[in-house]
Amino acid sequence: MSINSALLAGVSGLTANSAALAAIAQNIANVNTVGYKRTTGEFSTVVNTQSQGAGYSAGGVLSLARHFTSQNGQLQRTTSSTDLGISGQGFFVVTEKAEDLTPADTRLFTRAGAFRVDSLGYLKNTAGLYLQGWPIDSEGNISTDPSDLTRLKTINVGSVGGTAEATTRVQLNANLRSSQTISAAAADAGLAVPGPLAYDPATNSMAMWDPDTGTGVKPDFELTIPVSDSKGGQRTLALSFLKSDVPNQWYAEIRAIPETDVIAGAGLANGQLKFGKVAFTQDGRLDVAAMLAMAPGEALFADPAVASLDFGSSDAAAPGAGAFNWASGLGIDNQNVAFDFTNGAGGLTQYDSASVVQATLTNGTAFGNLSEVKIDEKGFVTAIFDNGVTRQIALVALATFPSPDSLSEVSGNAFRVTQGSGTFNLKGAGSGGAGLIGASQLEASTVDLSAEFTGLITTQRAYSASSKIITTADEMLAELISIKR
Repeated sequence: MSINSALLAGVSGLTANSAALAAIAQNIANVNTVGYKRTTGEFSTVVNTQSQGAGYSAGGVLSLARHFTSQNGQLQRTTSSTDLGISGQGFFVVTEKAEDLTPADTRLFTRAGAFRVDSLGYLKNTAGLYLQGWPIDSEGNISTDPSDLTRLKTINVGSVGGTAEATTRVQLNANLRSSQTISAAAADAGLAVPGPLAYDPATNSMAMWDPDTGTGVKPDFELTIPVSDSKGGQRTLALSFLKSDVPNQWYAEIRAIPETDVIAGAGLANGQLKFGKVAFTQDGRLDVAAMLAMAPGEALFADPAVASLDFGSSDAAAPGAGAFNWASGLGIDNQNVAFDFTNGAGGLTQYDSASVVQATLTNGTAFGNLSEVKIDEKGFVTAIFDNGVTRQIALVALATFPSPDSLSEVSGNAFRVTQGSGTFNLKGAGSGGAGLIGASQLEASTVDLSAEFTGLITTQRAYSASSKIITTADEMLAELISIKR
């Protein structure tokens, strides 16, 4: 009977508009929820099969929830460096527990990036979900796989301890006075038969100089170089110069201070690490060609362009002739220190002005503690230490889907994979269609209150109209029943 179908159609209208009202209520309730994606109720008609000549049978309406998961909200600036927003496509991969994850443990996906460091150092958002990423080893290597969630680990910034970096490079910017008076030791060394005061790196060296006793040879100029060892300990090297009687040439020695910091092989004494001559051109620059032409062992470094010192580790075997190790009591690793005499802004020069050190630039640092954690737009999590060292510890993984609107919602403003969403693809931020990560930013809810309130009014009117269908059909049935009376 058509009246009965009208009655049922009214009921379906009430049910459909109730569902639409629930979606609006959910949206309004989450207007300030970080990363929330709005939902709307969309209606579709229900048409009954019609029988010829039997009137019309109303089918009614169905309400289906449509999730706008792929719609991006505005990124808003915050004050926390671990707040993360995604500009573009992709979802953070999160888990419900931080440790002892197995392949059977649920992996969820979210845009809610309000992460904080918990008591164990893990990054956890306000829903209690832990951020996943690819760990970066000490060599900077990352083992990624676009389809293997088990490669991901919970990002932990609390496990990063202090760090130190050994010095590997020294850049010198210094001048030696070209008119420096030639000392008696240098003059005696230049004689065909060396005099009694002659400079000799083996028997009468600058490394032996003692102002109290007058032993050894006093350098015409000396500079010190701070060096960090493998543990961040501070060591000191001295570079001493003595003007030769040959124009534009200087005797030079490099030694450790104190000399007990090193164990040297044959040919080295009093902390010596290297000795030889340094030559300059007539315009005061380092004469690389002249040093290359010197006899083997005569120049301080045979090739000044690749000058370096190789320190053996404290536990290495006894050094051979001309080699040296760090002292066994220091317990530190082997180390190569390269010297830049030619490529610096000034380098090592010989002009007729005072002997002076303009700059001594070294890398390497003393021990430093973790002071800050930063995440860049590519998703690299970097630990920053108070000694200036930075270390990448993880790469945040982003998951993209062929149909993100088909993901299934779960509590905590997160989503699950469904058959309709398609298989996830894990990517680094900014690659393969994934968006960039904004640190100290959060994605706002996509709810538009003006649209929701408008929908609230129209839904209320539609609900009232559906109820009128029921009351009207009821009155018509009552008329039909009253015919008998």
